[in-house]
Amino acid sequence: MAVLDQLTSQEAIDLENKYGAHNYHPLPVVLKKGEGVFVWDVEGKKYYDFLSAYSAVNQGHCHPKIVNAMHEQASTLALTSRAFHNDMLGKYEKFACEFFNFDKLLPMNTGAEAVETALKICRKWAYEVKGIPENQAEIIVCENNFHGRTTTIISFSNDPVARKNFGPYTDGFIKIEYDNLIALEATLEANPNVAGFLVEPIQGEAGVYVPADDYLEKAKALCKKHNVLFIADEVQTGIARTGRLLATCGNCNCEDKNCSSEPEVKPDILILGKALSGGAYPVSAVLAMDSVMNVIRPGNHGSTFGGNPVAAAVAMAALEVVRDEKLAENAYKLGELFRSELNKFIETSSIVNLVRGKGLLNAIVINDDEDSDTAWNICLALRDNGLLAKPTHGNIIRFAPPLVMTEAQLLDCVSIITKTLKQFEK
Repeated sequence: MAVLDQLTSQEAIDLENKYGAHNYHPLPVVLKKGEGVFVWDVEGKKYYDFLSAYSAVNQGHCHPKIVNAMHEQASTLALTSRAFHNDMLGKYEKFACEFFNFDKLLPMNTGAEAVETALKICRKWAYEVKGIPENQAEIIVCENNFHGRTTTIISFSNDPVARKNFGPYTDGFIKIEYDNLIALEATLEANPNVAGFLVEPIQGEAGVYVPADDYLEKAKALCKKHNVLFIADEVQTGIARTGRLLATCGNCNCEDKNCSSEPEVKPDILILGKALSGGAYPVSAVLAMDSVMNVIRPGNHGSTFGGNPVAAAVAMAALEVVRDEKLAENAYKLGELFRSELNKFIETSSIVNLVRGKGLLNAIVINDDEDSDTAWNICLALRDNGLLAKPTHGNIIRFAPPLVMTEAQLLDCVSIITKTLKQFEK
């Protein structure tokens, strides 16, 4: 272990390249330590983390309350499988159901697993409750979606990198344009066998595309009219990231109701992951009311690790941090400040076209072709200047720092970002 601890960044990267599958293209930085909004590489250089592990580390790196909960539970009982009860799962299920205002929770581990779970629940509901003929249920999804990379999920992706040479694909999905209520209504009218509509409240991986203010509310109304389940994938947007507890905000626990002007939309099926554990442990969940979740019976679905005691303890602690430290309110306030400051820069910039987002889920669009390497090179320069971010879709850079960030830290980051962007002005 002592030898491994002495690896340089290049040695660590070389090991991954030789022994690891090449399924990611990471920014060339090797991290060793994290605390709050900061991470350190193996050489000891300190960076602002402006990705938060794709919004998994909303509560900040190594939050002591979450780490302590994990350590205490792992030292007591880590895993029983679901062959037996454990004394933590029921507490967690009750806590989370009351926290998000649902009747039941089905625990899983990863975001993709939770999406698969929601699809199965929706289909079973379609046959047993709605009365769709068996094996004929269809689920509407949106173009440019990102819900994971399992075989079923890539079947309704239009990302060629995720799809190519992984067929044959799973049937039963209809793709429509995102943020297009006319397309949704027409599809619902034309297809009586539609069981659900799966949607991201904000399309994160596609480039932080924020829909019209009334999109989710009207989409939910259309689903209700046609007896179709509204399924919200809040794996990335949930847990205070967008300035509300949930981007759909069917139950907003924020004390500062700064989101009160926006409609509240309660999903029929809610999908959570990532920050549900504060990034400390793989925890995901699907929540629904009894009228939907009761179609699941013993043997229908499961996971050896899903609902394990450590996951339960960690998730409760992570949610308590969000509530007690008012992270939704902080994300809302700092998000407004971030976009305001970036817009001031954009007014005179030739390298950035716009900034968009909600809360602390934001992106800038670089003034270059999507297949250019400008955004990548900007991220390399940001790294050199002490801030870590990553491009998404070529000419778009996503900015999503931990929600525990202070205003002073955010303004420092804005300074780093604008200083770096000036290096690339044309």
